[in-house]
Amino acid sequence: MSEDSEPVARHRSRRPPAPGSRAADAADAAAAAAGSISDGPIAIAKPAEPGPANARWRALLAEGGPILADGAMGTMLFASGLQFGDPPEVWNVSQPEVVRRIHRGYLEAGSRIVMTNTFGGNRLRLRLHGLHERVAELNRTAAIILRAEVDAAGGRALVAGDIGPTGEIMAPLGTLSDEEAVEVFAEQAAALIAGGVDVIWIETMSHLSEIRAAIQGARQASAGIPIIATMTFDTRGHTMMGVSPEQAVASLAAWGADAIGGNCGNGPDELLPVIERMRAVAPDVTLVAKSNAGMPELVDMRAVYRADPPTMAEAGLAFQAAGARIIGACCGSTPAHLKAMAEALAVAR
Repeated sequence: MSEDSEPVARHRSRRPPAPGSRAADAADAAAAAAGSISDGPIAIAKPAEPGPANARWRALLAEGGPILADGAMGTMLFASGLQFGDPPEVWNVSQPEVVRRIHRGYLEAGSRIVMTNTFGGNRLRLRLHGLHERVAELNRTAAIILRAEVDAAGGRALVAGDIGPTGEIMAPLGTLSDEEAVEVFAEQAAALIAGGVDVIWIETMSHLSEIRAAIQGARQASAGIPIIATMTFDTRGHTMMGVSPEQAVASLAAWGADAIGGNCGNGPDELLPVIERMRAVAPDVTLVAKSNAGMPELVDMRAVYRADPPTMAEAGLAFQAAGARIIGACCGSTPAHLKAMAEALAVAR
């Protein structure tokens, strides 16, 4: 889902902290503590022990060629009546047919990795709506209804449990400790795994410490489930917290992510150089590109994205040429965008 349910301001380009500022110093210290690039090849962690989920993941990779992910969930939910500020995860139990129809659209478009409607399904974000005691229910249900659609479509796609940021700022810049963050992410991951997901997809992260906590939480829930991890980069080629593509791919590979890349942002043109930079330092890593359908604009209090399906199809080819293996779309995209991308990438539908 990424940040479709957030104000447009959350999507705008963010500059890294100004050099020499206290924020920059703290961000640099956090990045150094979390992981940094070395002069040698990127170190990739030892794969998890083989298991059913890993078998499905390895089989998909072994097919060769590009792998089409899905598109936006929030964009589609808003078009179906979700109101700004309402928690999308509740629709897994209150409007399951709507959520299933959205999943079905992406499956019919050719998506082979489809994400659950759980972007904000962690305890801290759900607490804003008084739903923090329903983490297990909402995440497990999301996985179950997506699994039903995947099975009905022939079972060729993977069910990805979507995990987004907590909405809190990690220490030392904020108050969220590593220990609490790991616990929060482990709780959500465990519920998604109980619902039957094939992979965990951690997305839209800007802080290395938070995405490390998410990976650790997922590993606590399952030692063998594959993990896809993507961060959000701005026009200066860094995340909001100052993480470069090189730092991101080096750290995430070392922490055991099975696929790494970027999502969200202000459109394909912004994400393309990120993928190129990751590829340059980590040619053996499975890279992921899932950009927004252009830069969002505020129209009648709604985020409007101008990139049409042909534009996103061209972007898909550019991402493939840059080295991305898993290609999808984020905010503002629809099944029509993914269908066009599937045709451009010659992905079997």
